[in-house]
Amino acid sequence: MRRYIDLIRQTFDFPTEDFDVQEGNLSFHGVPLMDVIQQFGTPFKMTYLPKISANIQRAKQLFNEAIKKYNYEGNYQYCYCTKSSHFEFVITEALKNGIHLETSSGFDIAIIRRLYEEGKIDQDMFIICNGYKRELYRQSISDLVNRGFENCIPVLDDLGELTFYEQKIERPFNVGIRVASDETPRFELYTSRLGIRYSDITDFYNQRIQSNPNIQLKMLHFFVNQGIDDSAYYWSELGRFVDKYCELKKICPELDIIDIGGGFPVKNSLWFTYDYKYIVEQIVETIQSICKENDVPVPHIFTEFGIFTVGESGATIYSVLDQKLQNDKELWYMIDGSFITQLPDTWGLNKKYIMLPVNYWNVEYQRVNLGGLTCDSQDYYNSEAHRNEVFLPKIKDQEKLYLGFFNTGAYQESVGGYGGIQHCLIPAPKHVVVDKKEDGTFDYRLFAEEQNSESMLKILGYV
Repeated sequence: MRRYIDLIRQTFDFPTEDFDVQEGNLSFHGVPLMDVIQQFGTPFKMTYLPKISANIQRAKQLFNEAIKKYNYEGNYQYCYCTKSSHFEFVITEALKNGIHLETSSGFDIAIIRRLYEEGKIDQDMFIICNGYKRELYRQSISDLVNRGFENCIPVLDDLGELTFYEQKIERPFNVGIRVASDETPRFELYTSRLGIRYSDITDFYNQRIQSNPNIQLKMLHFFVNQGIDDSAYYWSELGRFVDKYCELKKICPELDIIDIGGGFPVKNSLWFTYDYKYIVEQIVETIQSICKENDVPVPHIFTEFGIFTVGESGATIYSVLDQKLQNDKELWYMIDGSFITQLPDTWGLNKKYIMLPVNYWNVEYQRVNLGGLTCDSQDYYNSEAHRNEVFLPKIKDQEKLYLGFFNTGAYQESVGGYGGIQHCLIPAPKHVVVDKKEDGTFDYRLFAEEQNSESMLKILGYV
């Protein structure tokens, strides 16, 4: 008999730093998942807080080691982009690590104000305000600066945005400029819709900022949608960006920060490989080399890591409700949740996550398709990142198989419409937060119950 655990061990280098199996049951970051299932039931989302801090500290260490290796004269600052996960427990955990925050909307600024009122941040923190901004967002930024948040930096996304701050901010203030990048060649559009056109930036600085004693250009912002990867496209765009920094630095001595938007990837397969150390060293060396060629001081380096910060802290756990054999060849395991509503990236972006059973690792396996609860024909999951098949343990009718999707901690709640109305009125699952105590045991906290019908009826106007 070929057991499921034999398949995984023969296919991958298993166990990994994130996953292990004891007595036929899976653990994730050391958390025994069957214990969580027995306490809370399924379906549920899980956030393991220590992984957030671990990834932040990992990035900090890599950049600081590269800075030391190349005698780089600037420093490194880690920003968390809140749009990846706005939950209070996520941001509170991230803030333990001496980070800064990046925002995307006016409601983000409400979070900043609440964190300040609770004493979790101070006015010296960098608040990097990105995105195309409606009036509410612009006004909220202006209010923060007027209240003494000197390091709140609105990153200008269009040529007209600065006029608002000139009228509303009552003290000298800093701004950044987002440089519109060319999209990857396989993208539908040639140039990003976000940011200011590369050829307009220098003239804009000369005409609107240089002569105004109340405004300083402090930061140049760079973003590539696909994230940081070792491709000719990425290094070309980074080099082009640093060239613009050097051009501006010669006429703008106050400019001393570059913000590298777009982040590190997280594991989407047990076969995942990515040389973080090499990439970080290449970034630092590239910036230093181009600045040396142009005879300008190197900038301080900021990064905005969202998925990397929180992605690997998350898991989504389901039960298999039933088995259905269709067309004499398609075996379906029906789960007690929905991919469309609860893991929307699997549907909208065809994104693949690490998918593993929680129990029954010591039994035979078979090829299956996974079906969700909605009536939509697209509510299914039938392929892994490493192959075009899903294999899961065989189960009998009276047996209960649990399975998990892992590294799902970024974007899924916000994209799926957390706490709102979703397709076929499928409720949002319960959410469990896991922390690690000083004695090495785990603390489980139910953050939210499964969404109930009463809350939906209220949203829809029935209550």
